[in-house]
Amino acid sequence: MTASEPNRADLGKDPSRVSGMFDQVAPGYDRTNTVMTFGNDAFWRAATTRAVAPKRGERILDLAAGTGSSSASLAASGADVVAADFSPGMLADGRRRHGHLPNITFVEADAMNLPFGDAEFDAVTMSYGLRNVQDPKKALRELYRVTKPGGRIVINEFSTPPGALFRAFFRFYNGQVLPRIARVAGTNGDAYDYLNESIRDWPDQRTLAGWLREAGWTDVAYRNLSFGIVALHRGRKPSA
Repeated sequence: MTASEPNRADLGKDPSRVSGMFDQVAPGYDRTNTVMTFGNDAFWRAATTRAVAPKRGERILDLAAGTGSSSASLAASGADVVAADFSPGMLADGRRRHGHLPNITFVEADAMNLPFGDAEFDAVTMSYGLRNVQDPKKALRELYRVTKPGGRIVINEFSTPPGALFRAFFRFYNGQVLPRIARVAGTNGDAYDYLNESIRDWPDQRTLAGWLREAGWTDVAYRNLSFGIVALHRGRKPSA
């Protein structure tokens, strides 16, 4: 495959293919997301930041940070944010957009083998990235490992709308409309075919909450945003 050919990931989620796909969509990623979500991406990002509740002096890991929009939102509090992603293309775009912010550090990282020591972060967060990891349960254990005792986790991920009618509409939109919008926007449409498949294949809210508990997180809870298109999961690492 040449650099100019579209890179299409699949549900095998080979890290090199998924990373390469995100490298290719990086330049238009934020614009396409805003169009496809009718601007809800900004609302979801604000809700995630409020759930993390970053504070000045805290160290926060923003995993699957992409182009750094979520990291910049967290950094506005004065917290020190590590924006980590496995896509060099995404990180390059993030540095271009937000590299002037002194409290954001960009790091290339594999969610299944994080390059950080134990108990480094006051909070960890991941938006729309967990379902792209080959072994999401392992990623949740890694996030647990690098979090300080008493620290918190916030996972924002596409989910399963509980209402049958809206769920049917959402699946139709993802399957038939979303890839066409991506192509019109000048993005790798094949990447958004994969996006639809990964959302359709992803477990529901209760299952993900169960995975968090299995990884050791306590006080696990979630709430739906935008009728359950996405769900915001939270948890805490026990203090003892």
